[in-house]
Amino acid sequence: MADWPAVLRTERTDIIVRRIRARTALASLALTALTAAAATGCAFALRDLGPLPPRFSGPPLPADTVVSEMTSILAAEGITVEREPSGGLGKCHERLSGRHAPETMDAALTAAFARARSEHGWQPGPDLGGEMLTLTKNNWTVLTSISGEVPPGWQAPVLLSLTCVEGDDTSTAPTAPSAPALTPAPASS
Repeated sequence: MADWPAVLRTERTDIIVRRIRARTALASLALTALTAAAATGCAFALRDLGPLPPRFSGPPLPADTVVSEMTSILAAEGITVEREPSGGLGKCHERLSGRHAPETMDAALTAAFARARSEHGWQPGPDLGGEMLTLTKNNWTVLTSISGEVPPGWQAPVLLSLTCVEGDDTSTAPTAPSAPALTPAPASS
């Protein structure tokens, strides 16, 4: 009778181990089924769609061209702006700033952006909501805000931010080293 408690403990341990193994096997089957379902269901989403579309359409425009065009569009609506030094902003960031009468600034900026779309080929940019105006053309985006509060007797500030997406310039792009040519070994006789 001295061995009786050890026998009960062993049987109880065996039952616990069997239950753990059964749960593990069931979890393994469920995981296998989920993996198979995911592989089957995601096969459509993972198909090759080819190369990505270009980040912008048309040839990349130089900064001087875009600044000159935007300056002349704004001047046609009576807004005088000057190009600010780009300083640390980099070659893909330009700023145009100036001052205009607050009574007509919102209407003049809206008309200038409409002129850019109708006469110069600019497209509406991303909708940023609120009082933001945006335009895009080739690799450039122009952004400005309207409806700023100005104290009486002061000129309203006009600030346009021009940002570009780097163009693909193959002349300055590093080239990948070519793979060594494989030549067949001489045939042994």
